[in-house]
Amino acid sequence: MTFGRTEDLVLVVGATGGVGQIVVGKLLEKGAKVRILTRNAEKAKKLFNEKVEVFVGDIRKANTLPAAVDNVTHIICCTGTTAFPSARWEFDPEPNFFEWGKILLDSDYREATAKNTPTKVDAEGVSNLVAAAPKNLSRFVFVSSVGILRKDQPPFNILNAFGVLDAKKKGEEAIIHSGLPYTIIRPGRLIDGPYTSYDLNTLLKATTGGKLNVVIGKGDTLAGDASRIDVAAACVESIFYSASERQVFELVNKGTRPPTIDWERLFSQLPT
Repeated sequence: MTFGRTEDLVLVVGATGGVGQIVVGKLLEKGAKVRILTRNAEKAKKLFNEKVEVFVGDIRKANTLPAAVDNVTHIICCTGTTAFPSARWEFDPEPNFFEWGKILLDSDYREATAKNTPTKVDAEGVSNLVAAAPKNLSRFVFVSSVGILRKDQPPFNILNAFGVLDAKKKGEEAIIHSGLPYTIIRPGRLIDGPYTSYDLNTLLKATTGGKLNVVIGKGDTLAGDASRIDVAAACVESIFYSASERQVFELVNKGTRPPTIDWERLFSQLPT
């Protein structure tokens, strides 16, 4: 079932991140009703000018999800963390210089001291969100990554040094095996932005760029850069077309960009 009914309500998870912010903006431009799940309500309200419903929760904590998913018809999940250990992994306690070596070498220690690793966000967190999703959901859209099927090949083996592609793959599998209608988008290396310090009006103006065409493919064969603007557009546009349902595809930017991107044509060319 595609998007456009009066009762449709889209939950955006990861809405204050680089892709998620643009997803929210594009949904609002289309007149959609939007709810977001966030850990920081103050930041979300400031960013989106109270134009969205704000639910406080965390996909890593399953008990915070039922209220957020109640009555939603579509979920767009743009969550993620850094591929390599960083402050965004939320180490507890914050490591000192001498502890970084142990963090880099000892995965058990790393998982025990960090709360926001790829495993906890992209594998466990996404699985929690899938389990909480309404059984009559019209679409679950997930932003994954190229290289999922090539994680043992360079340069993806380097990207996966700390398990980000392993975790994304587990998230994909949870979605696919759930029985829910889904669209999984695997972008290349994200460029353009992230627009993480703008208000909504500035954000919408920032999404009018884009110099290269959108190329999508199947089978994890593409590589290259992907504009956050186009990844966000693909997330939003996919819920309008049945041809994108139960599809997993890669997205990169290459070639000469036409005046407009024909998403319906792009999705219709995907083999089933």
